[in-house]
Amino acid sequence: MAIVIHNLTKSYGDKLALPPFSCTVEAGETVCLLGQSGCGKTTLLRLLLGLETPTGGSVTGLPDRISAVFQEDRLCPSFSAVTNVSLALGRQVPKGEIVALLTDLGLGDALTKPVRALSGGMQRRVAIARSLLCPADLYIMDEPFKGLDEDTRRTVMDTVLSRTKGKTLLIVTHDPEEAAYLGGRILRM
Repeated sequence: MAIVIHNLTKSYGDKLALPPFSCTVEAGETVCLLGQSGCGKTTLLRLLLGLETPTGGSVTGLPDRISAVFQEDRLCPSFSAVTNVSLALGRQVPKGEIVALLTDLGLGDALTKPVRALSGGMQRRVAIARSLLCPADLYIMDEPFKGLDEDTRRTVMDTVLSRTKGKTLLIVTHDPEEAAYLGGRILRM
């Protein structure tokens, strides 16, 4: 089922955080949202996730199962990468599956270290792994590849694409090259 966003807006008092925005995202489609800082990209994602209430407009067709990567990693700093992923899933996932994904993301040597001891890019990959292991029909990712060097970014983008194949993927990025590499439809806000 398509997600239909119609004239969605969000204001905080006199401040317009999201001007009227409309689009349709087909099931299984990859869409990259591009735009300057402050144009409402993150606000749109927060509205879709139900973390904010719209001032106007409507959204229909959102699936029940949504997974997200936020701009902040939202990890438990004293826990390991494996434990952070496991805790967030709220269901039993074989440890081997978690380890395999973290290893695919280049974290094989950091599985048991507390995430506070990991670099920012490594922490980012833990947050991405957590999202990818959630059974979802829609994956919403807000600048998921920030802080990653070029080679790591390509590896992570390939992993995201392979793990979300057939699912709807909505990614915010500031990087047109990143959007082109992901191969989805580009929406400029």
